[in-house]
Amino acid sequence: MSDTMNQQDMLSDEELLRYSRQILVQQIDIDGQLRLKNSRALIVGLGGLGSPVALYLAAAGVGELHLADFDTVDLTNLQRQIVHDTQSVGQSKVDSASRRLLAINPQLRLQAHRQALDSDSLAAAVGAVDLVLDCSDNFATRVAVNAACVAARKPLVSGAAIRLEGQLSVFDPRRADSPCYHCLYGHGHGSEAELTCSEAGVVGPLVGLVGSLQALEALKLLAQFGEPLVGRLLLIDALGSRFRELRVKRDPACGVCGGAGHAQ
Repeated sequence: MSDTMNQQDMLSDEELLRYSRQILVQQIDIDGQLRLKNSRALIVGLGGLGSPVALYLAAAGVGELHLADFDTVDLTNLQRQIVHDTQSVGQSKVDSASRRLLAINPQLRLQAHRQALDSDSLAAAVGAVDLVLDCSDNFATRVAVNAACVAARKPLVSGAAIRLEGQLSVFDPRRADSPCYHCLYGHGHGSEAELTCSEAGVVGPLVGLVGSLQALEALKLLAQFGEPLVGRLLLIDALGSRFRELRVKRDPACGVCGGAGHAQ
């Protein structure tokens, strides 16, 4: 066990070379890279958002990725879900993504969730990691993931994209001032909240942009540098190439995070 601990407390020569350009960033350095090596992140959804998230976290040296998606790769996915390829059509998205991620970084440790997560399995999956990235495409999953993160006091990086519009925020129940997803969206906004890309369409580079920003926010939280997007909602207008930021406050009456158990 001591050998394992020593390996986790240092970077090998190969790791120092592999991550050298990232280590050169003053805010990350070797200490930040070690934090990434010892981190575990859960990615919920391996579609348009989850693809760049998984690719960048694997390439950046996050030690263990837990991949959750019950779907299989469809030809219509390939326009935007860049972790998959034509040979992956018909395969489990988890298996397809795992193959690609290990080709990028063989040192990566992977945990697979190929079945839909119910309340118990979702709670266990969230409890097993340091951070969760919601890359799903439906409101019900986002609500469930948020509730599990609040209960486990695990930070949640949430992204969404549809048509030519994207959104991004970070919810961190460890902070007393942080809102949760429910504070912001409540029970949804009618039919718009239930729209998916298969119904409304989406442009590939937009989900790539939102997913890349999600990956960046995750690296900031795991390596402990910069200012995470907590209490702020980033709105992306791809049609006009405009970014807008809204301040979001925690709702003391929130039915999910408003209880006494939030952020001790």
